[in-house]
Amino acid sequence: MPNIMWTWQQAAAVAGVLAAVWGVLKARGAAPRARPFVYEAALIILLYGLWQLVGSLSGGGDYSAISRAKWIWNAERSAGLPSERTLQGWILPHPILVQAANLYYATMHFTVLIVFLVWLFSRHRDLYGRWRTVLALLTLSCLLIQFLPVAPPRMVPSTGMVDTAVVYHQSVYGTMGGFEADALSAMPSVHVGWAVLVAIAVCSVTKSRWRALAVLHAALTVFVVVVTGNHFWADGIVACVLLLAALGAERTGRRLWQRAATRAVSTDSPESSANLVDVA
Repeated sequence: MPNIMWTWQQAAAVAGVLAAVWGVLKARGAAPRARPFVYEAALIILLYGLWQLVGSLSGGGDYSAISRAKWIWNAERSAGLPSERTLQGWILPHPILVQAANLYYATMHFTVLIVFLVWLFSRHRDLYGRWRTVLALLTLSCLLIQFLPVAPPRMVPSTGMVDTAVVYHQSVYGTMGGFEADALSAMPSVHVGWAVLVAIAVCSVTKSRWRALAVLHAALTVFVVVVTGNHFWADGIVACVLLLAALGAERTGRRLWQRAATRAVSTDSPESSANLVDVA
């Protein structure tokens, strides 16, 4: 299966073009409705490019990634978490399900995120900035951790897990499922982090039936990343913890900004100026 994802160089080029277009439009005062969309598209694509860049730098060929993966596997068993191998074993006898899981893993995480962002920007623009900030904080925190390479379970022979994408020639990491750099950024799972973010955001923004689809996507993503051998349970758990931290940081930052803005307004008000004159 060909890799349909942009490289970080391609993403950087597209983001640069969009930024240039935005700059020209702003300088000329043209397309006031389109300018915000172009600006946000440049930011999101730049964030995506950073994700791809970190994946390419995360210690390709570093066999210590295998040792870290073994430690995670053993820690999960000690904690009593169910075995990823057992879950994968349920679908291995069903080729159609396996191939569907491979396809979902390869295509849906970024597709759903883009659809969500476009929907949020066009229908709930007043809330878009908040969730874009959470997305940026989550992704950047994941990227910092991914500088320490961790192999996925499919690359650790002792787990007994099958690289389902290689078996059915659907791998986006290479035909041999080897030590490509971006394959060693399993911890934490950006797939799970993005999917859960979309589910939480949709459920908080709307009361429509889209909430059920968003939650279903999150559940399917967790299932798919495990049964394809691309992530441990721990990868998703850490991503969710980082998401909670991003939500908390965004809320705290927003409240501090609002307080600062309120104080600035009160300081500049006529009443405040009159009081200063009286005191003087």
